[in-house]
Amino acid sequence: MKVLVKILLIVLVSFSGKAQMRSDSIHLIQLSGVIVNEDDLAQLPYTTVYDKTMKRGVISDYYGFFSTVVLPGDTLLFSSFGFKTSTYIVPDTLKENRYSIIHVMQKDTLNLPEVTVYPWPSREDFARYFVNMEPYDDAIRRAQRELSGESLAFVAARLDGDASLSYGYAMNQKYTQIYTNGQLPVNNLLNPYSWAKLIQDWKAGKLARQ
Repeated sequence: MKVLVKILLIVLVSFSGKAQMRSDSIHLIQLSGVIVNEDDLAQLPYTTVYDKTMKRGVISDYYGFFSTVVLPGDTLLFSSFGFKTSTYIVPDTLKENRYSIIHVMQKDTLNLPEVTVYPWPSREDFARYFVNMEPYDDAIRRAQRELSGESLAFVAARLDGDASLSYGYAMNQKYTQIYTNGQLPVNNLLNPYSWAKLIQDWKAGKLARQ
């Protein structure tokens, strides 16, 4: 019985020694860094940092900063929308348990073929429009017609006064009030200058109906 107990104690001590040696041999590293864009070195927020060796990952914060625990030789995959997926291998020569990096990512430019959008859903609609179209009513002529004096006057007559006109009208009213402060308001019916101006305009034909 004593011999069996001694054998069990020896086995337990050997296993504990091996476990202690294995734990001491594992070199964990706190890897931290910032992910930036190659063009302007701007931080890339919410980038996925996946440890391919350990099968786990983290996501960078709003400022592109990330921090994770890795082992020497681990392969990290950096992926972000609109950028090429890149890799980083943790050096196996690191002696410290903390390491910082700045990882640069390249934009993933995808050139799509040219797409022309037509306003006709089918060939039949296009043929019908082609037969009924007015060949001389192009975009330039439509723009000239819409920007003519008559069209602009028609639109202006139906628009309310803008901010500048309203401000000018209010300021004129205010100036008139200040000018006649403590007096009766000006009445142009009794103003000889206004009557003379009216007669001159009438003789010059400026009051003729257009």
